[in-house]
Amino acid sequence: MTAVKVEIYSDIACPWCHVGKSRFERALAAFPQGGAVEVVYRPFQLDPDAPHEPRPHREVLAAKFGPQAAAMDERLTRLGAAEGLAFDFDSVLENNSLLAHRLLRFALDTYGAAAQNRLKGTLMTGHFAEGLDIGDPEQLADAAVAAGLDRVAVASFLAGDALTDEVVADIARAREIGVTAVPTFVFEGQWAVQGGQETSTFLRVLEQVAKETADEDLAAPGADGCADGACAVQ
Repeated sequence: MTAVKVEIYSDIACPWCHVGKSRFERALAAFPQGGAVEVVYRPFQLDPDAPHEPRPHREVLAAKFGPQAAAMDERLTRLGAAEGLAFDFDSVLENNSLLAHRLLRFALDTYGAAAQNRLKGTLMTGHFAEGLDIGDPEQLADAAVAAGLDRVAVASFLAGDALTDEVVADIARAREIGVTAVPTFVFEGQWAVQGGQETSTFLRVLEQVAKETADEDLAAPGADGCADGACAVQ
């Protein structure tokens, strides 16, 4: 099997992206040729106009979805527990995710895809379970060090505006190719699977891609909103 590239469009602030990452990684672990799969995370912002300041998640979600917000959080908390993921929505702080996306691009360009993957997991776990403010440079630097990056290099990067244009362009490209909800998994630039699908679904797609099959079934349908597997732009 030749190397397969999977580009995952996601936002740190998307709970279904956290679930989807976990499920996809379990599928990779079960896939006999998983070592030949390169995973790269691409940026997407559910709310690009979000203010650059921390706000309590409960308040932000209630303002968007009203009375159903609490039920959405409860469902994800239960689902996360079944997946081995902790969701502590009382501690979650919402913030504009652009700075964190820039850091992820820095990790990819400087350290490679594996380091970016580790950082992505650290950021999402921190955001959803540990009260991490994804817009705070000091806290982002701490997360980067935990993921194996060099603090001095990260702090220097975060103090400037490098890669801002590149990340903004990547986000624009995501919309141009039709990404409207996340997570969206693009295999070999040809086949897209939207949403935090079951591990078995991801495994089946990997097997199909490995056979170089252009089956239309590779494009699994997604869902609107954050309640059914994907988070859509609000």
